[in-house]
Amino acid sequence: MKHPFHTEIADGIAELVIDKPPVNALDCAGWHALAAELDALGRDHRVRVIVLRGEGRGFCAGVDIKELAAYPDRIVDVNAGNYAAFRAVHRNPKPVIVAVHGYVLGGGIGLSGAADIVLASDCARFGVPEIDRGAMGGGAHLQRLFPLQKVRWMYFTGLMIDAAEAYRLGGIERVVPLAELREAALETARAIAAKSPEMVRLAKESLNGVEDGNLEDKYRWEQGFTLQAYMSQDSNETRQAFVEKRAANFGDAVSSGA
Repeated sequence: MKHPFHTEIADGIAELVIDKPPVNALDCAGWHALAAELDALGRDHRVRVIVLRGEGRGFCAGVDIKELAAYPDRIVDVNAGNYAAFRAVHRNPKPVIVAVHGYVLGGGIGLSGAADIVLASDCARFGVPEIDRGAMGGGAHLQRLFPLQKVRWMYFTGLMIDAAEAYRLGGIERVVPLAELREAALETARAIAAKSPEMVRLAKESLNGVEDGNLEDKYRWEQGFTLQAYMSQDSNETRQAFVEKRAANFGDAVSSGA
């Protein structure tokens, strides 16, 4: 089976490139394969730092909604694949630099929020449209990038923010033109690869340990609500509307407060 990504290793730097046209949305198998590749790179003695980026129109549009619309029972396995991939970035013994462009949505937010360093092209747009897809997003990972109330604005509205705003909020290390993005990521990777591998490994482990709360535990909490959401009629309607390219119809689902 052809994986939706390819990897090259040179001079201590592993470059993992997501390449799944048209929008780099990964299906269930793709998320599990990505997690396995990241774990393997973490164990590879040739690798000192990992650069994760995407080809095409954007970095990553998240999960394959069409797959879930056709096979809604796969939500548990898709959740497991997302969890594994995000964990493989955050808990990887090697630093992971994520270089994003175009759309950074859903699972793309999870990968970015799990990363050690994020660089963006000036065309990047960040969003969690899950509220319009009948699911819950990666709020735990989004809160590693942006302040709490900005996260809630993005989560509840489904609207995106651009690279300039993401940089202003402090979640992005650097914003560059798209043509310079890969080199900017490699420049940072080279600086890390030149350091002692053992010192870098210890530094990442220590920094993960002093984070506020456990990222993986918080994400598992969220995933329970995604499963609950998928059991509702509104969730099914949002997915069907997305696939059929029409507005969702929730009927009389909205009620007034007491």
